[in-house]
Amino acid sequence: VVGKNFEEIVNNEEKDVLIEFYAPWCGHCKTLAPKYDELAEKLSGETGITIAKMDATANDVPSAYDVKGFPTIYYAPKGKKDSPRKYEGGREVKDFIKFLAKEATDGLSGYDKDGKKKKKSKKEEL
Repeated sequence: VVGKNFEEIVNNEEKDVLIEFYAPWCGHCKTLAPKYDELAEKLSGETGITIAKMDATANDVPSAYDVKGFPTIYYAPKGKKDSPRKYEGGREVKDFIKFLAKEATDGLSGYDKDGKKKKKSKKEEL
């Protein structure tokens, strides 16, 4: 995400969005990057959720997002884009999935509310 497409992607009223604001030089951000990328890959089939990130040193961060350190992660659910919530949970893939499974406006198709992967029915496998 960059400043020019922030409105289109993060404030898309059709999707819940988890967005990471990072700095390229930040050690914690570099540690989080592969986990955040894995999260995005695992949830790529979830049509109601977008996993996004934005270089906060190269783009203007909207005022609704209070970014004082890096990485800072916010959850912007659909229908509530004017009041995004700061994500304060764990920084492992399973922590993000558990949070999103519980908080997603329409739920996740591949995970139950506890963040456990749903088993495919025999019909889905055919």
